[in-house]
Amino acid sequence: MLTESQKSFFHQNGYLVVDNVVGEALLARLKAEFERWVAQSREHAGAFGETMDGRARFSVEPGHSAARPALRRVNSPVEISPAYMEAMRDSAMVDAIADLIGPNVKYHHSKVNSKMPGAATKVNWHQDFPFTPHTNDDLVTALLMVDEVTAENGPLTVVPGSHIGPIHDLWRDGKFTGAVAEETARTFAAQGVQCTGKAGAVCLMHTRLLHSSEANLSTAPRTLFISVYSAEDAVPICANPIPSRFEGMVVRGTATGRVRSVPFQLSLPEHPKGASFFEQQAAATMS
Repeated sequence: MLTESQKSFFHQNGYLVVDNVVGEALLARLKAEFERWVAQSREHAGAFGETMDGRARFSVEPGHSAARPALRRVNSPVEISPAYMEAMRDSAMVDAIADLIGPNVKYHHSKVNSKMPGAATKVNWHQDFPFTPHTNDDLVTALLMVDEVTAENGPLTVVPGSHIGPIHDLWRDGKFTGAVAEETARTFAAQGVQCTGKAGAVCLMHTRLLHSSEANLSTAPRTLFISVYSAEDAVPICANPIPSRFEGMVVRGTATGRVRSVPFQLSLPEHPKGASFFEQQAAATMS
């Protein structure tokens, strides 16, 4: 799926954008499914639905209303949508993942993060690995662009090469903030690179890469289907923040039953009580 040049770029920079990993027919199904969920959200004033651990499946932004829906998160969409399951398990996106951390790859969790036009939600600087630590860091987050992602509609911003550096703490004064320290964020913000692309492209991101995103300042939606994959021999060392009955599914290669460990140190995360880590970051900002 990937060329040697693409693989080298990923390992050096910690991210890679690949075009056309899902076809037009599947992309249309993904868009239609999300539009159906937006329509459903108009009937609710707040978070709704239920996942296997009892937390809400659908999260809305503050200010959400029937007249101006602001659905921002769908937890584990693969459990309720054949289209999203197909994209997660059967698309060329997974072949690209296998080229990077395979040949044996398993699924960890997925979600849809959306920024509707004018959405104010920002994502503060963080790395994914402290949220989902495993015995090794061969984890890749695949951000499939269901809509075109532009510089104006809140794209992912990454710091190239930061996956090779330290694991940054997400705790401050005994509170889990879900974000790196402000001074760290200021240091790296100037180095940020935006990851944009046409609908159907995917941004593959190493679990230790520093990243953030800004508000959607455009009139176009920005919807990402985000799936997290690990090498088959990477074993979780804390609870999944978005538990799924499909966790651990081998999506490429075979199950070996082996565990590979590498040395690292980090503080275990706080398991989210709400529908998403957006609430964790927001609570830390207000405190």
